[in-house]
Amino acid sequence: MVTTQNDNRGGGRRGGGQGGRGGSGGPGGRGQGGPGGRDQGGPGGRGGERRGRRPRRSEEDSGLVERVVKIRRVSKVVKGGRNLTFNAMVVVGDGNGNVGSALGSAGAVPDAVRKGTTYARKAMKKVDLNGPTIPHEVTFKFSGARVLLKPAAPGTGVIAGGGVRAVMEAVGVKDVLSKTFGSSNTINIVRATIGALDQLRDPVATVERRKGPAPESTPSAEG
Repeated sequence: MVTTQNDNRGGGRRGGGQGGRGGSGGPGGRGQGGPGGRDQGGPGGRGGERRGRRPRRSEEDSGLVERVVKIRRVSKVVKGGRNLTFNAMVVVGDGNGNVGSALGSAGAVPDAVRKGTTYARKAMKKVDLNGPTIPHEVTFKFSGARVLLKPAAPGTGVIAGGGVRAVMEAVGVKDVLSKTFGSSNTINIVRATIGALDQLRDPVATVERRKGPAPESTPSAEG
């Protein structure tokens, strides 16, 4: 097909307004990308500069450590078909003895993570620690998962995996030994770990509480 000069001019006129299908020399054709073309992104084309996106809120803003431990897809069969939802297990801590966990559910993964983070912040609890480790050995069972935690010497590190490690990092424990028994369900392991940390007690404070307050000495009456 032979393209005449008149055809090129006509295509250029159409392309100037709507980015038409003009020839290679038209102001708005697709070939060279005129003012309204799509390739070079003129002032009125689609390839212009995108609007700046809002920066996502990072962990430094809130000062909390957030860990997404598990994301799973749940499909429920109903009369009209299947309902697809997502569950996200999130652990939140400040690295200084406060930790919480929650399970968020929504129709999309980002929404489920956001819900889990919000619920976990509300469920944060104070944990009694002994410096970088735990004060004593503890065992806790949740459903079919059982978690054993033992204090470790400085420099040992976090000997744990999966959900236990995420909880230890969020609460601020640097040296600990752990072992999981029974079920390998990550959600149950996280909840068992949170339950084990909730059972920790400071030995010195416990002994003082059991002894009770010291009796006050009464001054002797002068006779």
